[in-house]
Amino acid sequence: MDFSMSMSPIKIGTMEVKNRFVVPAMGTNFANPDSSVSQQLIDYHVTRAKGGYGLIIVEVTAIDPLGKAIPFEPGIWDDSFIPGWKKLADEVHKYGCKIAVQLHHAGRQTTSGTLGGNQPVAPSPIPCPVDKEMPRELTTEEVYELIEKFGNGARRARDAGIDAVEVHGAHGYLVAQFMSAYSNKRMDEFGGNLSARMKFPVEIVKNIRRKTGNGYPIIFRMSGDERVPGGRTIDESRAVARIMEEAGVNAVHVSTGVYGSIAWIIPPAAVPTGFNLYAAEEIKKSVSVPVIGVGRINDPLLAEDALRTGKADMIALGRASLADPEFPNKVASGELESISPCIGCIQGCIGYIFDPNHGKTSCLVNPFVGKEGEMKIEKTNKPKKVMVVGGGPGGMEAAWIAAKRGHRVTLYEKEKILGGQFRIGAISPTKQEVLKSLRYYLYEGEKYGVEFKTGVEVSPDLVKAEKPDVVILATGGVPLVPHIKGVDNHGIVRAIDVLEGKVTVGEKVLIVGGGMVGVETADFLGEHGHKVTVMDMLPGIGMDEEAAVKVFLFERLKNYGVASITNATVKEFLDGGVVYEKDGKEEKIQGFDTIMMALGVKSYNPLEKEIKGKVPEVYVIGDAVKPRKALEAIAEAASIAVKL
Repeated sequence: MDFSMSMSPIKIGTMEVKNRFVVPAMGTNFANPDSSVSQQLIDYHVTRAKGGYGLIIVEVTAIDPLGKAIPFEPGIWDDSFIPGWKKLADEVHKYGCKIAVQLHHAGRQTTSGTLGGNQPVAPSPIPCPVDKEMPRELTTEEVYELIEKFGNGARRARDAGIDAVEVHGAHGYLVAQFMSAYSNKRMDEFGGNLSARMKFPVEIVKNIRRKTGNGYPIIFRMSGDERVPGGRTIDESRAVARIMEEAGVNAVHVSTGVYGSIAWIIPPAAVPTGFNLYAAEEIKKSVSVPVIGVGRINDPLLAEDALRTGKADMIALGRASLADPEFPNKVASGELESISPCIGCIQGCIGYIFDPNHGKTSCLVNPFVGKEGEMKIEKTNKPKKVMVVGGGPGGMEAAWIAAKRGHRVTLYEKEKILGGQFRIGAISPTKQEVLKSLRYYLYEGEKYGVEFKTGVEVSPDLVKAEKPDVVILATGGVPLVPHIKGVDNHGIVRAIDVLEGKVTVGEKVLIVGGGMVGVETADFLGEHGHKVTVMDMLPGIGMDEEAAVKVFLFERLKNYGVASITNATVKEFLDGGVVYEKDGKEEKIQGFDTIMMALGVKSYNPLEKEIKGKVPEVYVIGDAVKPRKALEAIAEAASIAVKL
């Protein structure tokens, strides 16, 4: 396919961008603790500049220390930040890439913990439905002070050599709070009707113009639809875009949602690709400046079509740029199969940001995110013979990276098809994009010379005969079978066999186990018309799913009529039912045609003890160590493969 539109230049005001691919602002928490630009943040963005992106917009950047949304948000509220921004700009410019800074204030969408004990501020004293802290209402004088701070932040960006600024008026942050009747209940000059609500962003743009000059490019990011009751819809947003163009912005970047609809801001795979392009297309009807489209755009074919059909003038590849920092270069060279795909899992990106054990963004399919300066795939001076045992995502990742480095790699998989449990997980509704990652690992492996041997179970004798220098054990896990009376009854099936079509289930199904496997199998069965009940010993089902995944998953389960019994421990399996204990009482439930177990997995690692000491290097990764998500297995695989 011809990607000439995607690779063509475009101007945003006085700034010419070499192609239409944009890295939009995404919170990473990569800044230093004092909010200055870190080397980690520089390495992350330079990798994407080198990968061919035309424009990078650096994540939420606080114009005031009391406006941070995340703990390690970069800052631009003082001149002392300028040298760090200059270093970042200079490095990015070496690759012909333009760079912008997103000027930001969180308003009510933050916490006092993030703000060092200070109370959040907002247009009106209405708590964010997610963060739930009562904000202090800004005085009119304070509003004008913040307008000045936005302008000062833009001036610092310009002085640092940053090519443009983006005013963050999307996602329910402070500027968006002023713009929307959903959150602005003021009766002064900054509230009460649309014109008054728009005064804050308009005055910000005018202030930036006064402090940076008429030629300095300004991008305005907004949500086309806030997706909450009383929030702004696309009809009002068209008027908002026109007002901002008249105020002097040079491009409009159209996103969606607020924290009250946060599942739409960073949507999982359940949301169709390109779902938000309609909003960019609508905004284009009202403005003459370039419009940037965003929203689960992870395929170059979709991006090119959106440009050619006039839905947008530029394409923001958010999580797609995490998954593959070389996306534009690969499009330009026609290497589409080599693009590492975003699969919409949201585990490593937003999942890690809000995980106290991590706190910094990563990516399931690209564990190099955040480690660009320290973890590199480099040619080895000492090629080794590497045996990878297990063809799941961890084994496949280790195999292609090791082969790319120059090692001689053979991967063995006992099943006749690659992919392991990851492939089976793709069978559930909305999970089909998982297959993209497996195709990618296979393609990269074949490209770099991995020999794939399927239908071969590795024994100690085979290892001895092959005499490898390195063995990577990625043998995964096997379904957990509990020691419960009646568990061996005929008729009890495993979730993995149901998804693979190895067994047929009846109309009424009881699923014992409400974790990720259980609820996603319930989703699959519900889609096919079965009456499903899910039982779990925990207080809820799907508790190991990402928050945004649960929003859409639970809606489907509700529509299918899936029932749940929680805080319930199975004591005995019966014919068509179970005896279980709940709240200290023993109860019985029967009348099911099929009982299905989805109680997780246990590690399967039969080779380590047999070959340890007989092979120079032995490594164990993923579920073979202990049951976890594919995210950890892939990260371990990459970490080992780059060091062999």
